[in-house]
Amino acid sequence: MVTISDVLGQAVIGEFLRGIVETIPRLLSGLTFLILAYIAIRIVTSILRSALARVYAADQTPIVHLTVTVVSIFLWFGAGLALLKIVGMEDIAASLGTATGFIGLGIAFAIKEMIADTVAGVYLLRDPDFNEGDVVTTASVTGTVTGIDLRKTRIQTDDGDLIVVANREVEKRWTNERATQPE
Repeated sequence: MVTISDVLGQAVIGEFLRGIVETIPRLLSGLTFLILAYIAIRIVTSILRSALARVYAADQTPIVHLTVTVVSIFLWFGAGLALLKIVGMEDIAASLGTATGFIGLGIAFAIKEMIADTVAGVYLLRDPDFNEGDVVTTASVTGTVTGIDLRKTRIQTDDGDLIVVANREVEKRWTNERATQPE
């Protein structure tokens, strides 16, 4: 004798198996996309790293690394959203994209000074008039530039003190003392 629980059990199992069979093509498509995305992102980042390495001098490698990292993060995030869409989770992809935008805006606001330092650091590293070994006056400090990073500049004063100044403060106003002295 067939009971209701047997019929319900077979219906549930049948529906479960049907769901798995319908999902397999989407999962295979997602896996194929993920492999192709990995290859494409590796190629793009390699080309970008190579191109930027030719543009920037050896002492400006932090700019190259920062740019490649940011581009890589955006590419992987886009690939992740596309993967969610391929496997049938369009709503989650849309929600995740929107939420990430708001989170990114909040983070950018929270680290705006760090971003200002980094942007100023890129300008200082690219400036042919501001180099290590130059005697400069900036942020009420006069001394020899001993190091320029993406976020800060190190200046050795005549007294031997090492002063670390945020790049946003240096970029606001600085004077190359050797360039201003008469010969």
